[in-house]
Amino acid sequence: MYEGDTPMRVMILAKSTPDTEHAEHDQGGFDAMGQFTRELVDAGLLLDAGGLQPSSRGAKVRYERKRQTIIDGPFTEAKELVAGFWIWQVQSLDEALEWLKRAPFPEGQEIEVRPVLEPDALGATAESR
Repeated sequence: MYEGDTPMRVMILAKSTPDTEHAEHDQGGFDAMGQFTRELVDAGLLLDAGGLQPSSRGAKVRYERKRQTIIDGPFTEAKELVAGFWIWQVQSLDEALEWLKRAPFPEGQEIEVRPVLEPDALGATAESR
């Protein structure tokens, strides 16, 4: 996988579904995740993190031709939703995956890891069009 001389940012996306976004979370799980997050901070990896409120508190904007349609939550038609995120600075995708092996997520949880396009890469992409 990616192994660079310079650190890279990755976004870690925790998923939920319309059925699970309202699930109760036990205090032990919160405490374990808090400890894991402190380890990320101590290692100098954590740049940002946040949990998201239920989709019933949000909205979507769908762009079709020259028209925008606002769709109020909850997003019951969605198969999966983003429940929360972390942004880490790591040396490689492999490093991020190794850290995630230690994360105290519950059984069945799905996590997506995506490298972040840096601003210089976005500028090069826009100029090449």
